[in-house]
Amino acid sequence: MNELIALHLIAVICWFAGLFYLPRLFVYHAKTTEETVKAQFQIMEHKLYWYIMMPAMMITLLSGMALMTWMVLQGETHLGWLFVKLILVLFLIFFHFYCGFCIDHFKMGQNQHSERFYRFFNEIPTLLLIAIVLLAVVQPF
Repeated sequence: MNELIALHLIAVICWFAGLFYLPRLFVYHAKTTEETVKAQFQIMEHKLYWYIMMPAMMITLLSGMALMTWMVLQGETHLGWLFVKLILVLFLIFFHFYCGFCIDHFKMGQNQHSERFYRFFNEIPTLLLIAIVLLAVVQPF
């Protein structure tokens, strides 16, 4: 079981590294006007999303489902915190896929958001991380 918990934590850390960094790339991508720099950002964003973030998200979700199954099989009854955590994880998944949508818009030259928008957008995973970790560790209800 400890191996599964370790795998889950490693995947979460890798996923969040991407969730923190990709919107920061969007800030700089939205700010630049140089075509060569834009092309470089597109490559970086694509590789980060598909080669790091997507596999990390999938491993996070699969290992998380395995941990939830284990908890239920162990007879855990006070799982209200887990329900709230899952709702927040759904928001995180939506954020992840919205990032993919933004990558596509940058790729097609159709980005409609400003550098300032992405600066605020960049804070969303931090807020979700704080709430999710507090729920998982404190298990308040």
